[in-house]
Amino acid sequence: MSDTGSDEQSQNPEMHKAKTTRASRFSPIWIIPIVAALMGAWLVVDNYRNTGPLITLTISNAEGIEAGKTKIKTRNVDIGRVEEVKLSEDLSHALIIARINHDAEDVLVENTRFWVVKPRVGREGITGFGTVLSGAYIQLDPGDSAKKKRKFDVLKEPPVALDGVEGIRIKLVSQLGNSLRVGDPVTYQGYTVGRVETVEFDENSIKVHHQLFIERPYDSLIKSNTHFWSAKGINLEISSAGFEVNIASLEALLSGGVTFGVLDDLPASEAEPDKVYQLYANEESARQGMFSESLEYVLLVEDTVRGLAEGAPVEFRGIRVGTVRKVPWRFTSPERPIRDNFAIPVLISVEPQRLSGREKVDLDNWQERIENLIGNGLSASLKSGNLLTGALFVDLNIDRDRSVEQVAQTFEGRRVIPTTPTGLAQIELKVSTLLDKLNTLNIEPVLSGMNDTVEQSETLLREIRQLTESINQLVNNDELKSVPANMNQTLDELRQTIKGLSPDSPAYQELSRTLQSLNELLRDAQPLARTLKEQPNALIFNQSPSQDPQPPAAQP
Repeated sequence: MSDTGSDEQSQNPEMHKAKTTRASRFSPIWIIPIVAALMGAWLVVDNYRNTGPLITLTISNAEGIEAGKTKIKTRNVDIGRVEEVKLSEDLSHALIIARINHDAEDVLVENTRFWVVKPRVGREGITGFGTVLSGAYIQLDPGDSAKKKRKFDVLKEPPVALDGVEGIRIKLVSQLGNSLRVGDPVTYQGYTVGRVETVEFDENSIKVHHQLFIERPYDSLIKSNTHFWSAKGINLEISSAGFEVNIASLEALLSGGVTFGVLDDLPASEAEPDKVYQLYANEESARQGMFSESLEYVLLVEDTVRGLAEGAPVEFRGIRVGTVRKVPWRFTSPERPIRDNFAIPVLISVEPQRLSGREKVDLDNWQERIENLIGNGLSASLKSGNLLTGALFVDLNIDRDRSVEQVAQTFEGRRVIPTTPTGLAQIELKVSTLLDKLNTLNIEPVLSGMNDTVEQSETLLREIRQLTESINQLVNNDELKSVPANMNQTLDELRQTIKGLSPDSPAYQELSRTLQSLNELLRDAQPLARTLKEQPNALIFNQSPSQDPQPPAAQP
């Protein structure tokens, strides 16, 4: 076979020359570009593998953000850089195109948050002061979601709580005028335990939804029966009970916030993260919010309701049993004009929980009780709770004199509790009744007698005046004025006379002898006087001799 091949080669020399020419065209110099191409491809692949993804950040204002300079950091570690800053197509916001390092690609998930760190002056002082020299940067807070994301919205304010901080997030709902702001403190008995994280307005319900973050270990203070209310710096309330002033902490005085507490002593379970709490205007409103089960009634007030406000207490003999809900309530109802005196409807609620304590409330049973009380004379009246403020409250009591026709009445589907006049109206009624009685009295004889009495009094006064004038003339008489001097002179003479009757004076001794003689004369005259007494005619006739006395005989 080898001979045969040699023969073929010898027979075709041109074919052998062509093969030799093709083999000689591959030169060793091609090795260099091939190696360079391989290295370039390797660099491209390595750059692709080590270069992170591009992300788009939406921000309302790109102040302080510069392409190629502004860094993206997390925990103070650079993980990316801004590559481009441009406006959106509708010119309503700015777009930031940034590249994140390949080793930090895993942080780009759905709940990752971005915000700009720059100098800020707030209620907590100055933050981001170090960026004055280094410039602003974008802070990234990694999320824990498993869903990847490449477009994010930049927060206007730094978040209150970073991921990884233990605590509990709860939701609040409030009226528009009682809303909070992001960053407002959450306090418990004056101590800050959390912050307001988010605030969203629901245009459908016209309410504001808040999310609060309570740090551990204070999250254990949140119970299922916890109540939240606005922490105003200075809270001044004027009600039927008088004035009440509450002063909160210094931080609440400057920025407000929200506070909470457990206002009842009922046992409660731990709070659920998805539970929605009500934000009340103040602590008193929060206390009223505890009484969720109530019965509604209507008062048709025929007196003025000036001073009666929503939230005023409803009391039964001094014990609060309910609250005034609306003043007036459905004033334009077609049922109102047919009432006497165009009474003003007032909606009240009776809250049995105020009296039942820890017992479970049976509204049907309480409704039956109140029906029985209305049948036995339960009525309502407006009374003044504070003379200084003029605030009124509703007082419930038993009126035995109420007519039976007032019992069965309803207004707009609500049971009507009969009303009685207020204190001022009662006074006016009593005065009117008194005037009516006075009008029916026959007072002409009384007035005539009063006229006679007045005339006699005038006559008596004239006589008294004349007597007074006579006394004045007598007192002013010169002869009467000399009487005291004459009396003094007489007293002096009598004193001199008494001095002349002293025991050693001759007159006194002469008088003593005369008195002794007179005494002897009187002793001598006593027998004569006795004889004349026994026999008055003894001076004319001789005295008859008397018989000798006989002793009495002895008794046998």
